Amino acid sequence: MPNILLIKTSSLGDVVHNLPVASDIRARFPRARIDWVVEEAYCDIVGMHPAVHRAVPVALRRWRGNVLKPAHWREFGHFRRALSGMRYDCVIDSQGLIKSALLAQAASGTRHGYSGASAREPLAARFYDVVHAVPRDLHAVVRNRRLAALALGYELPAVLDYGIVAPVLAAPFTARPYCVLLHATSRSDKLWPEAAWERLGSELARRGYALVLPWGDAAERARSERLARALPTAVVPPALDISAVAGLLAGAQAVVGVDTGLTHLAAALGRPVVALYCGTRPRLTGVYAGPGAPARNLGDANALPETGEVLAALDALITGKAA
Repeated sequence: MPNILLIKTSSLGDVVHNLPVASDIRARFPRARIDWVVEEAYCDIVGMHPAVHRAVPVALRRWRGNVLKPAHWREFGHFRRALSGMRYDCVIDSQGLIKSALLAQAASGTRHGYSGASAREPLAARFYDVVHAVPRDLHAVVRNRRLAALALGYELPAVLDYGIVAPVLAAPFTARPYCVLLHATSRSDKLWPEAAWERLGSELARRGYALVLPWGDAAERARSERLARALPTAVVPPALDISAVAGLLAGAQAVVGVDTGLTHLAAALGRPVVALYCGTRPRLTGVYAGPGAPARNLGDANALPETGEVLAALDALITGKAA
């Protein structure tokens, strides 16, 4: 039974893009033990995959805020000890960054990663025992899967399987058919205009859907509340942790979201998803759910999607007539 360590720490979208790797490995090595080093905030998502034996948390985002804080050094010591008791047959860093390559150094085993020409940070390749050339013009999901296949010596499976299932969130606002509108993202240039959300929401409400507007911080909550005041069937839920949000997405009739990790999570859960790209390009990191899957990317950098095309895409996905 091989022991395999995956390293893909963040962000949420990147973690979701790596989930098919665990499915591929389980399909090739049914008895493999798969551990996964991931940011503490995303441990619950990794833990949803039945092939993952253990999610090993790191807190690089917190630690880098004060590298001299004794508590952070103690936590890093806990991380090292969490890996020290296991000899891995293969350590695969699909992040391709110097920080992730250094995390790989804490593990015992042969370390695999992208070659200098393939890695996001070429210097990361110097920390691996074995490097693999994977073209950079492939989608992130394909790159992750191809790297693992090269590291472990198997043919890439034809089927794309994210492997996760989330129990549907039981709440008053999920009692009737609903759509989730993911309006929040990390950068202002990725936002879709509020007026466009209002036009979309009004039409979805007219069709009988409740609308759920989740949020993650005070500014996002304020935007959810502004949109809800303009939409008769909209609900602003209480603060939800990542597992609860996954359950919310899992039960949705459809999800419309900007370029954010939760939009990718909705696609991984198999929901009909329309992803809106306003300030970024979807070709290499857009929602990716495989041929025939109910997911569409609309827009591009400086090319805002129109409400009409979003509704048309939703209609096609919900009725099963998507290309």
